[in-house]
Amino acid sequence: MLHGKVLVAQGGGPTAVINHSMVGAVLEARKFRNVDLVYGAYHGVRGIVNEDFLDLTQETSHNLEMVANTPSSALGSTRDKPDLKYCQEIFKVLQAHGIAYFFYIGGNDSSDTVRIVSEEARKAGYPLRCIHIPKTIDNDLVGNDHTPGFPSAARFVAQAFMGANLDNTALKGIYCAVVMGRHAGFLTAASALGKKFPDDGPHLIYIPERTFVVDKFLTDVKATYDRYGRCVIAVSEGVHDDQGTPIVTKLAKDIEKDAHGNIQLSGTGALADLLCEEIKGKLGIKRVRGDTFGYLQRSFVGCVSDVDQREAREVGEKAVQFAMWGDMDGSVVIQRTGFYSVDYKLLPLDAVAGKTRVMEDEFIADCGTDVTDKFRLYLRPLLGSGMPDAYRLRHNTVPKILKA
Repeated sequence: MLHGKVLVAQGGGPTAVINHSMVGAVLEARKFRNVDLVYGAYHGVRGIVNEDFLDLTQETSHNLEMVANTPSSALGSTRDKPDLKYCQEIFKVLQAHGIAYFFYIGGNDSSDTVRIVSEEARKAGYPLRCIHIPKTIDNDLVGNDHTPGFPSAARFVAQAFMGANLDNTALKGIYCAVVMGRHAGFLTAASALGKKFPDDGPHLIYIPERTFVVDKFLTDVKATYDRYGRCVIAVSEGVHDDQGTPIVTKLAKDIEKDAHGNIQLSGTGALADLLCEEIKGKLGIKRVRGDTFGYLQRSFVGCVSDVDQREAREVGEKAVQFAMWGDMDGSVVIQRTGFYSVDYKLLPLDAVAGKTRVMEDEFIADCGTDVTDKFRLYLRPLLGSGMPDAYRLRHNTVPKILKA
């Protein structure tokens, strides 16, 4: 067991439960006598290289618990994607501050950062335990049944589409909403959990795991509209053609890119607006509305899965336990057991880092625009207790007199 300081950091997009993971790690680490101090890096890896640390040893347990129940990243985050040189700077800071345990909460890029830092420490012969704690609303970390943050975001998406469907039922038309998911469609697919009756929306679900053809999309929309007099559509931001080109780039005139050169898919209403224009222009349907959920689905207050909270706390606690009692660096993963319970394992960092999970074929209906019952059974326990439901009036119609 190493003796020294603990450093915890949060990276990537905030979630509704990432603070539970941070607090779980902090409180668990403070139990061990070999831990001198527990630091938090302010704004992720950028905070590490800038030596912007908070001493979480001085924070009260009560306030930590209050923070745990607050969505978003309390330590702040960053979109920096460290390369080898960047990670070498991180390692220098860890050495200078006598850090013995490094816990980084995040997704794919964060796991890769932990891997590189771990390798640098090993090459230098410096005693450092590096543990990656999983977090991503995209649910795309390999080795995991699901990742903390996804269930709460999925709960938001399911409830949002439930509400959109109710609105669309009352005032019929076409409604199209774009959901986060560059490579994996799990979050968009969660929209299906808002359905109760056979004719409820979303009627069409489009995910990156299947090729998106604009003409086929318009045919699907028209067929659904002709059948129900309305159509509710869920679309992943990352839908693409058969060449892997994002659909937004084929429809838009001006394309934004982020700091890493990736097509800007989130934080813009471009795809929803463009698809709505296609429907209006080529199908001649007037009442067409589009939305982009954007950041709303990540840290929405009051729409948090209790299952997600519990597991986010436990991955933080288990990360510290693996670090203190084990002899390897790694990534904590969630594995499902029984009808619904979970266990936690520690996988080697190179088994998770830099890899992307996508929706399994068994979760996607043959038509390509819906999910299977296997997916519904997979997701429903994750959404937690108290999921709302929607009901309808029974149509006990009164015979017409003047219009008979």
